[in-house]
Amino acid sequence: MPNALCNVLVLLSGSGSNLQALIDSSHTEGSQVRVCGVIANRADAYGLQRAEAAGIATALLDHTGFDGREAFDTALMALIDGFRPDLVILAGFMRILSGDFVRHYQGRLLNIHPSLLPLYKGLHTHQRALDAGDTEHGCSVHFVTEELDGGPLVVQAVIPVEPGDTAQSLAQRVHHQEHQIYPLAVRWFAEGRLRLGDQGALLDGLPLPASGHLIRL
Repeated sequence: MPNALCNVLVLLSGSGSNLQALIDSSHTEGSQVRVCGVIANRADAYGLQRAEAAGIATALLDHTGFDGREAFDTALMALIDGFRPDLVILAGFMRILSGDFVRHYQGRLLNIHPSLLPLYKGLHTHQRALDAGDTEHGCSVHFVTEELDGGPLVVQAVIPVEPGDTAQSLAQRVHHQEHQIYPLAVRWFAEGRLRLGDQGALLDGLPLPASGHLIRL
């Protein structure tokens, strides 16, 4: 969608720091990214306040009011589609999404995960990297598929694990890198450079490696 704004809908459950990074990036000259809406499943998600401060439309859909994941996801899809987004991104959205939901947004649904996928899918990634004695850690942006944290990789930021690192110190440094690579991946999509092909992620029409585009620090 070059030469046109790309409407991006953000799903979140918490503080929304990745949302803020995306908002800040979208304000740079020449950006084709427009955050068209933010939806949270928790009323106390600070990301809603970040969005409102930036003049972005918000909505709350509390998952506890639904009888099961499928019912919630059906309502969520209807709410999202009302914003008419070109791209949906998960920014700390603490829900496992149903297959119907993922298929509905196939090729236009991105997630960021705080590990070098395929390592450490799920939770507690920083402590698990330390427990394994890893010398490198990082974060990954990927297209979402029905496999949890398992879709084709777009970009990864790799940082060294420092002597004396704790899960907290590692998390802080990884978080900083999330704020760099997530807006980058969204920008690629908005510029028409990034898409999901039959065999995986494509950048400028060429297949990305299995590890995605690597950025080492």
